[in-house]
Amino acid sequence: MSDPLSQVSIVLPVGPGDRSWPPLYAALREHAAAAELLPVFADGDAQPMPADAMRVPKGRAHQQNAGARAARRAWLWFLHADTRLTSETLPALRAFLERDEPALGWFRLRFDAEGPKPLQWAMRANAIGANWRSRRLGLPFGDQGLLIPRLEFERLDGFDPQLAHGEDHALVWRARRAGLPLRAIDAALVTSARKYAERGWLRTTLRHWRLTADQAWREMRR
Repeated sequence: MSDPLSQVSIVLPVGPGDRSWPPLYAALREHAAAAELLPVFADGDAQPMPADAMRVPKGRAHQQNAGARAARRAWLWFLHADTRLTSETLPALRAFLERDEPALGWFRLRFDAEGPKPLQWAMRANAIGANWRSRRLGLPFGDQGLLIPRLEFERLDGFDPQLAHGEDHALVWRARRAGLPLRAIDAALVTSARKYAERGWLRTTLRHWRLTADQAWREMRR
């Protein structure tokens, strides 16, 4: 019986100077070898990159769209460079694929928070909020590993390259309007809390809330 991951193209965008990607790349090469892996780097990025990578104009929407155009498998799985898999991630993904349901899938979010205890507790609260938002409001974000059939992604015209941020949020809204079901995949992905530690938890959290609310307001008026 073939591995369900053979149906998946994994699109891994790497921002300029972002050196968080090697652990995820190595884990996918080792544990998801049946999938097609498409690392996409930004033009002008001077860091060494793997032989299977491509270069395109910078911007996560541009990079993810380029990876999707190069994909040859039936499903697209978009992963941020600072994402880390858990022991349950790939088994849950395989189970989801075996159901063969056209849907937009997403994973539970968990933060890898190091440093002071207050930051760790704050990031746990953020994860609870993100998972509640995803399940109750139907608004998962890109750091939750969006999974979508390639034909549905093309029907939705991919990520909007005109957006400076929130391209993942906008895609989810278009999927909802198109009637594509949103389905939770019963596993977690871990993402870095580095930007919260560097920029301040309260400042970063409030900024995300404001941007999310602004974009939700625009999308609801369409």
